[in-house]
Parts: sequence; C-alpha cells; structure tokens
Amino acid sequence: MREASPAAMESTHTIAPDLRAFDGHFPGAPVLPGAYLLALVLHEIGRHDALRAPSGVALQVQQVKFLAPVGPGSTLRIHLQPQGDAIAFAVHEGATPVARGQVSRSEVPLA
Repeated sequence: MREASPAAMESTHTIAPDLRAFDGHFPGAPVLPGAYLLALVLHEIGRHDALRAPSGVALQVQQVKFLAPVGPGSTLRIHLQPQGDAIAFAVHEGATPVARGQVSRSEVPLA
C-alpha cells in the first residue's frame, strides 16, 4: 500500500516596512533580497512536522525562479506542496506570483 503524501500547506507573512533586509537593497526603491524570501520559505517548511527534514537530512534548494519584486509592507502567501522527497513552493503577493521553486531532502555526510 502506498502512503499518501501530506496535504498542501499555506501561510501568510507581512513584510515589515522597516525590515533591515531592505537596507541598501536598493536605496530609493527597496526590494526584498531573494535570499530573505528563500529563508521565509525554509522557515515555513521547518514549522510543519510533516515537512521538516529528519536529523541527518538537509534541505537543498533545487530550483527557484524569482518572478516579481517584493517591497516593504507586502503581504505574501507561501504555498507548500509535498512531492515525495521534494517540496514545491510558490509565493504570491495577492494574485501576483513572486517566486516558485522546489526544495529536496538529501542525506548530509558525517564528517
């Protein structure tokens, strides 16, 4: 019998206008750095027991595409869809897609 994969999960995050990640990125036209956006996605994955990587397993960003800039005060919707050993993600601001990609689990070699 095949195990059913966990259901999709969704959360909402509002980006604070005074977030330090905007400092210098870019003066006069602040844009949320892509690394910060990915950190939000990984944080959200870590909040769900069904998605969290077990000990000795790391999450790797397999692919990501940034589709639109995110500014201060934006409200983002993060959608996570388990797909076997991977998790597909999509980030939207309202109806606008902001980013999408896939994270996979991989064994971490012991030192």
